[in-house]
Amino acid sequence: MGIPASINKIPPAYVPADHYSGSVRDYLALLKPRVMVLVVFTGVAGLVIAPGLIHPFLASVAILCIALSSGGAAAINMWYEQDLDRLMKRTQQRPLVRGVIPPSEALALGIILNIFSFVLMGLATNWLAAGLLAAASFFYIFIYTVWLKRLTPQNIVIGGAAGSFPPLIGWVAVTGRIELFPVLLFLIIFLWTPPHFWSLALYRSDDYKAAGIPMLPVVRGRFITCLNIVGYLILLMTVSIMPWLLGKAGIFYGITALISGLIWFSEAIKLLWKDDHRIAKKSFSFSILYLFILFIALIIDYYFR
Repeated sequence: MGIPASINKIPPAYVPADHYSGSVRDYLALLKPRVMVLVVFTGVAGLVIAPGLIHPFLASVAILCIALSSGGAAAINMWYEQDLDRLMKRTQQRPLVRGVIPPSEALALGIILNIFSFVLMGLATNWLAAGLLAAASFFYIFIYTVWLKRLTPQNIVIGGAAGSFPPLIGWVAVTGRIELFPVLLFLIIFLWTPPHFWSLALYRSDDYKAAGIPMLPVVRGRFITCLNIVGYLILLMTVSIMPWLLGKAGIFYGITALISGLIWFSEAIKLLWKDDHRIAKKSFSFSILYLFILFIALIIDYYFR
């Protein structure tokens, strides 16, 4: 497989120490701030709707820990995947690929943030919440990044569990225990992740193919991927209304979950009969909005039911 000519313009993996010129913005990019926003938001939702009281300062510390742990795992992910990032147009501008930050610093930053966030979460809230925080990072770094991503088209199905922990962590930070409601929130994000990433993979399949990553569209083709997206959305819509059906959330949340799920489902159905990257992009973009809508509805429902 030939390497695109544009790759040759990217700095080599080794850069002399006096040539590194990373800015604060570059170091922040190591933490994948866009992903962090979604992780933090779902963690905040779990913390807000949890029964019981937590001091605002400790709540802020818990949120900070979730953010730092997410950023630390992202930095280690970038350190480990430098070779893949060099081959994908979507990731060629990442700091390590451009050679503006030493790989050793990215790794050190990731390790320090993970250890610091774990200890701080345990001291500020409880050690069960800290353990779940550590489990989320472990799953993302070792189960998804190191083991599954290059091995199987089911990488994002299993590895997606890493991003499902935040609402559970937020809940446990307040209550100190695991209950049905936050487990349902975990399952919602778990089932949301595959159709979210497969929508991206549909219009970025050339990137994944160039990097040798066995994403579903590369291995099984577009139509099978679309069938899987539709299948997971049916499961997601079913689980998303369970908090309402079980009396854990009110009718406002239930109706919001149902309508937003049907909107995404209608976009996914279009993928089955029309091979158009614009539809896949629209499905991917709405998937992010969908998760925000769902958890905002949970918070609103909690305060006004």
